[in-house]
Amino acid sequence: MTCDAPALDRVFIEIGSKEIYWYGVIIAFGLFLALLLATRESNRLGLKKDIMLDLVVFAIPVAILSARMYYVIFQWEQYASGPWWKVFAIWEGGLAIHGALIGSVLTAIVFAKVRKINFWQLADIAAPSLILGQAIGRWGNFMNQEAHGGPISQATYESFHQYLPDFIMNQMCINGIMYHPTFLYESVWNLLVFGFLLWLRRRNPLRGTLFLSYLIAYSIGRYFIEGMRTDSLYTLLGDFRTAQVISLILIIGSIILLIYRKKSGKANRHYDGKKVANK
Repeated sequence: MTCDAPALDRVFIEIGSKEIYWYGVIIAFGLFLALLLATRESNRLGLKKDIMLDLVVFAIPVAILSARMYYVIFQWEQYASGPWWKVFAIWEGGLAIHGALIGSVLTAIVFAKVRKINFWQLADIAAPSLILGQAIGRWGNFMNQEAHGGPISQATYESFHQYLPDFIMNQMCINGIMYHPTFLYESVWNLLVFGFLLWLRRRNPLRGTLFLSYLIAYSIGRYFIEGMRTDSLYTLLGDFRTAQVISLILIIGSIILLIYRKKSGKANRHYDGKKVANK
């Protein structure tokens, strides 16, 4: 489907010779809401004041670094032949969520050990915040016209045009071709997962269940949506989409961990910290 529509300006504001991009502003806004949500929940559960803020101070730099490293590693041919500073040009896009997740989890494990806090408690509190931040962050991809799917047909365009606002349709018109807004699909899926996690939290599950459920639910959606994208990262072993491989590993690994923790008795407390009653 061919099209002709102007793209939105990627620059949020110019301060002198410096440009601040919408991508960074949206990511920062998502992080702010995620931290606010996690802080309120940790306070409700009686954790030490500012514990989530302390965690984020360490986790955000590591997450950004690991997200960029992950992306650059799987796109090395693109950066090997260009200017060296492009490796650090995150304002142009190129932060992999799975890389950020790996860095965040490793940081949380070390942080929990140093502060003598249960890791699973921190992870459960953070789970809804993580998926909310991801849902918002996808709109940064929208402004950069990235993370989209393949070209859409005329029939699909007519169907979309009934439900999607013009600014989304116009932004998905890239070089005269209309593409699937897969950024939107994933954002909507993440919001559904966010609602599910809030519902699950109210049921006071066993500790660790909330975070592992987040990994499973998010990964299911990511697996299928990734298959529609045209800018996927690929593994170093062949034509396997990296995000799909990681998603399958997370789904299977999280299910195994859920079963193991319950059967072994390691999940011996509920979300609110109360011990599991003996039966």
